[in-house]
Amino acid sequence: MSAFQCLILGAAGRDFHDFQVFFRQNPGFRVRAFTATQIPFIDRRVFPRELAGDLYDQDIPVYDQADLPRLIRELEIDFVFLAYSDLPHQQVMHLASQCQALGAAFALLGPRQTQVPASRPVIAVTAVRTGAGKSPLSQFLARHLRQRGLRAGILRHPMPYGDLRRQVVQRLATWEDLDRHECTVEEREEYEPYIEQGLVVFAGVDYQRIVAAAEQESDVILWDGGNNDYPFLQPDLWITVADALRPGHETTYYPGETNLRAAHVVVINKVTQAALGAVDAIRQRARQVNPLAKVIEADLEVEVDQPDLIAGRRVLVVEDGPTLTHGDMTYGAGTIAAERHGAAERIDPRPHAVGSIADTLQRYPRLDRVLPALGYSPLQRDELARTIENCRADLVVDASPARLDRLLHLTSPMVRVRYQFRQLSGPDLLEQVDALLCDEK
Repeated sequence: MSAFQCLILGAAGRDFHDFQVFFRQNPGFRVRAFTATQIPFIDRRVFPRELAGDLYDQDIPVYDQADLPRLIRELEIDFVFLAYSDLPHQQVMHLASQCQALGAAFALLGPRQTQVPASRPVIAVTAVRTGAGKSPLSQFLARHLRQRGLRAGILRHPMPYGDLRRQVVQRLATWEDLDRHECTVEEREEYEPYIEQGLVVFAGVDYQRIVAAAEQESDVILWDGGNNDYPFLQPDLWITVADALRPGHETTYYPGETNLRAAHVVVINKVTQAALGAVDAIRQRARQVNPLAKVIEADLEVEVDQPDLIAGRRVLVVEDGPTLTHGDMTYGAGTIAAERHGAAERIDPRPHAVGSIADTLQRYPRLDRVLPALGYSPLQRDELARTIENCRADLVVDASPARLDRLLHLTSPMVRVRYQFRQLSGPDLLEQVDALLCDEK
């Protein structure tokens, strides 16, 4: 019997991971192409044959997802596998219907087919939506582990937006490592907070090799997930963050509902900003789909390094990019800081935006006087810097964890804003982490 002809729908993350752990050595399936969406510029390359294994004698092309109908027809595709995250359930089924109408089966791989085992205890932090607060919680846990004298290896959800041949295994421990790996703004947003703590971050393309590398210098592995994807590793403690500002999303987005149903601990985050009844509604839905999970409530405290500079100023607020784009949030920590500390005006960046930054703002008209920190390429980073400078703000309120002051060489004065995780109620999360580590000894 000949191999099934397959297409993988992706966004430069789970797609490459699923290929490595399920398809690479599987003669029953032949991956003819990947498609790309959500992230700009990633459809202009290939998955290299050097990483594809012995079954593949040439590079695997990557196309824009808009080409899906043509690819199914021309490549005579049997199976289309969805391998990216943060999609409304309805959109997932629209994709399934599109594929089936063209004759192809539509499939989703699960944890059993894709999760990598580890010899160290694994704590996984996931979410029901992008921007729910995974990273502040992960960083909170990382500080605790370090205070206990444990070597925590941070494994980040992949963001291999550059040359995949050079990104098989990435070990990032210094600012120089970020430069050497030519990390994008989006990668720096995720890596820099750990590097500031003196921790080592592992990421890349091949997570079997990445896990092996992390195990060599770690007592415990902390999985800091991306978007609302489920973990690439088999977790011993699975924590899922729900967003009190988006009640109902915890059971209407893929694969966020998977995370909610599988979690050992559900963290309802941002509760002090929530509308009346939102927290109770999330708690009830969590109890319905995952009655064994422990539920805690938490908040994100906004910290500003020089809050007195904001009062009375015309400010440009720069927020975490993915949270505003496919995360569907309209504001973040920067907006809260500007309003809380008395900014005279938040500048609308739209009239001043250039290139792909202007295109993004046009594509997301709901954004209100905020600028997403986008920098997936050197050109886009330059366009981001030009947009910021064009705004001629009295002050830039930088809520991107990427340290734009280091990366963009701006002349505009700037203050940094960060979220800090704080548990408010429920079973003590750190006690549950400590109990896991005691059981593993």
